[in-house]
Amino acid sequence: MLRCNSNFFKKVKDFLLYLFLPDTCYGCRADLPMGACGPLCVHCQTHIQTPGPLICARCGKPLPDGGAHCYHCRGSKGKNFKCKIIRSAVVFGPQVRAVVHAFKYQDRGYLSGFLAERMAQEWDNYPPLSQAELLVPVPLFYKKEKQRGYNQAALLAEKLARLKNMAWDKHTLKRLRNTRSQTELGREGRLQNMQGAFVCERPEAVKGKVILLIDDVATTGATLEGCATALKAAGAKKVMAYTFAREV
Repeated sequence: MLRCNSNFFKKVKDFLLYLFLPDTCYGCRADLPMGACGPLCVHCQTHIQTPGPLICARCGKPLPDGGAHCYHCRGSKGKNFKCKIIRSAVVFGPQVRAVVHAFKYQDRGYLSGFLAERMAQEWDNYPPLSQAELLVPVPLFYKKEKQRGYNQAALLAEKLARLKNMAWDKHTLKRLRNTRSQTELGREGRLQNMQGAFVCERPEAVKGKVILLIDDVATTGATLEGCATALKAAGAKKVMAYTFAREV
């Protein structure tokens, strides 16, 4: 009887919280129904797109007109990249932007579950990801992580590792300096900004392994390339990357 009463009062409490402080959709700001799972309403969820099926074989950029590679990855240029494959679960549209922005900058670390679950859902669409032996999140500079309270990429890697029953390591890769924000730079500036920005502190953890970098958003892939360079220098067999979203 006590358990029944406890459940009753909990339901009343939940209802009152919903009545006066309803959760709202991160995309359109409409009230979410009571008990809704996730940060987006049904309407906004239908607007989330996946990058495929026509994407660059290397960086995963959507190619509306088809072709095997985008301009930056085609021909001999692709051979120089250390991060051999980049894939993303969804396209970085308005609804996704709202969720990612809240996740990174508004202390909404709990959204990592929603993002990682979508990444797990799209995983099987990218067969190369099955080669991965270790998930490694893109690190933040320690001062920035302390200020934010968490590294969003590490939260994603942890949740995704659990969902896919895989190993992950957040201590091996380190960011050496507080690099300038990539949003302020063009493609070439982004690449230069990331040169020498990372180091692998535990080569024994990655030597001879296929590493999968995890991050929230891929734009030019410059940050991922900087991480991959450090991992390859430490002896990683192959480096790929998987992000929640892909800018187009």
